[in-house]
Amino acid sequence: MRQAGRYMPEYRELRKKWTLLEICKRPELALEVTLQPLKLGMDAAILFADILLVLEPMGASFEFAKGEGPVVHEPVRDRAGIEKLRVFDAEEGLPHVLEAVRLIRKELDGKTPLIGFAGSPFTVASYLIEGGKSSDYRLTKNMMWSDPEAFSMLMAKIGEVVRRYLLAQVKAGAQAIQLFDSWVGSLTQDDYKEHVMPHVSKILKDVEATGVPVIHFGTNTQHLLELQRDAGGTVIGIDHRTPFMEAWRNIGENYAVQGNLDPLLLCAPPEVAKKRATQILEAVGKRPGHIFNLGHGIIPETPVDNVKAMIDHVHAESARIRAQ
Repeated sequence: MRQAGRYMPEYRELRKKWTLLEICKRPELALEVTLQPLKLGMDAAILFADILLVLEPMGASFEFAKGEGPVVHEPVRDRAGIEKLRVFDAEEGLPHVLEAVRLIRKELDGKTPLIGFAGSPFTVASYLIEGGKSSDYRLTKNMMWSDPEAFSMLMAKIGEVVRRYLLAQVKAGAQAIQLFDSWVGSLTQDDYKEHVMPHVSKILKDVEATGVPVIHFGTNTQHLLELQRDAGGTVIGIDHRTPFMEAWRNIGENYAVQGNLDPLLLCAPPEVAKKRATQILEAVGKRPGHIFNLGHGIIPETPVDNVKAMIDHVHAESARIRAQ
């Protein structure tokens, strides 16, 4: 979860020369950043990209403003704005990302699997409508409720772009896919079923048909996990706010799950973090289908040594539990 990037000194050195978007648009730099965390012992590589990369080819320019995060220059808040957005093929609109996937696969040489990803329609739409980050998604929800037809049109356009983009990543060599619905936990079950689930299902059904594992992830989604399961994905992400084994029972033990250590524990005393990790691993035991992961992304202040210590601890504890 955000394994490459802000917490690593090597990445910060690159960022002195290049912006985040410049790194994403230069396949050789995306390759370099993707590989950086592997020296810590990660079991898989995660493509270095950003969920908002789809916006620019759709016709919505944005930037990452210092101290603010993403800023969409012309937020889309009406039908006229939605109609201007274009649906594109990834090979035409995001060729640099696909080239990065090919370069990474060649460099990994089959030794480490590569995970590709994209943002889910609701999360991408929320940035597009709000104009950036939001604490309450007021403008997004207002469009969803006041003009559901327009909102559905926007979700369909983003959904089709994301569907094509993920299929193209698989074709280029991604061996697993993750769909990030980072902000969907702000919705009720009814709103999720009506306004989000049909669009997500269409994406995930087609990506699953390629045969690669598909991770369906959100945050604050304890109340939505069963609906996310029904929407699709062969692996369901569980965030750190959700009781892990209870969530897995509700999802169904025939599904794989990912999670769910609190990312801030990597900034805590190592013995505290390791104890929590062991609790998760011992609760899972020898049951197949668990990917140990954070409940959300690593924060920039995380000490690299703590990340390395956690990876080593998880590997050692997993081996101990399997040997029992």
